[in-house]
Amino acid sequence: MKILIVLENVVMDGVKRAATVLGNALTDQTDVTFYSLENVPPYYELKAKLVVAKRPASGQVLNFFGKKPYETYQNQIDDLCTYIKEGNFQTVILAAGLTTSFAPLIKRAAPKTHVIGWMHNNFQTYMSRYYQFMQTEFVNGLKACDTVVTLTTSDFKNYRQFNKHTVKIYNPLTLIPDKKADLSAHTIAFTARIAIEHKGIDYLLEAAQYLPDDWKIAMAGKGQPEEMASFEKLIQKFDVADKIIYRGALKDEALQEHYEKASIFVSTSRWEGMPLVIGEAMGFGLPIVAMANTGSAEFLGANKYGLLTKSQDVSEFVQALSKLIDSEPLRRLYAKRSLERIQDFQVDTVVKQWLAIL
Repeated sequence: MKILIVLENVVMDGVKRAATVLGNALTDQTDVTFYSLENVPPYYELKAKLVVAKRPASGQVLNFFGKKPYETYQNQIDDLCTYIKEGNFQTVILAAGLTTSFAPLIKRAAPKTHVIGWMHNNFQTYMSRYYQFMQTEFVNGLKACDTVVTLTTSDFKNYRQFNKHTVKIYNPLTLIPDKKADLSAHTIAFTARIAIEHKGIDYLLEAAQYLPDDWKIAMAGKGQPEEMASFEKLIQKFDVADKIIYRGALKDEALQEHYEKASIFVSTSRWEGMPLVIGEAMGFGLPIVAMANTGSAEFLGANKYGLLTKSQDVSEFVQALSKLIDSEPLRRLYAKRSLERIQDFQVDTVVKQWLAIL
């Protein structure tokens, strides 16, 4: 079976991380090719060939949230359709909204190709934020796909209104732990791009004011220059420079160590699809405290697998975090529950579900 996984690029990003982990895992049983619209060096290791569009898109942006995608990417769409036909790919996986909008054009050029749209973020975010200026093309893409893959029960229900062939499959665990976290360390781990609004970093830094003197938040991730400038201003605003350990972007052994040397993992995002970092942290046996969004709620349930607080409510978040800070036995209880929950995200389990639709 020949499979083409189409991405805007392979930069550091949750969508690209999930796509490369799945693609790498599928190489054991299928013939996988990664396809990038932009000519950017891949951030992640690839076990399959990476093909760049014959006429690459310019800009090297993280994601496209503009208007008129068919005009903006006309050359790349034409080249992609030609490559699919000439390569005789049975299946094409389109990750996220921009590439999913290409589905009607791909089906027209290669009607026998099985096209899968892979929705990595929640429905409301895609419809009202990311793709609000290309909503028509996005919806037409969903309708044209042979299958739509979603990550949460909430998104399954919402996307299914446009395509009855919608399924829910979790993203695979993206980091395999060497050892479990040290639950006695007075360190709280946070992993995310420095994207203030999306990742709720303003809430995180506000909450940092209320940490005990000997506790700190270790942050892994980086952002665009304007976001980093806002990050520094917020640290000054809340006077929490002594509470933050900023580690920048981490991967491989450094990212493993980031989780291993923590006792709690926190997430303050305003919105998420299915945040890979919560899964990573759970794999290390870290107890989780997260502000509610569709992704964190899917991971944690009603406080079954971690402490879920109201969306954008710093006071409630601090109260929940304080419970874990004050009680190592409670941390160990939720650490055990994290390890139970993460079994649903093992790569082998997820690959079997994908093979069923491929």
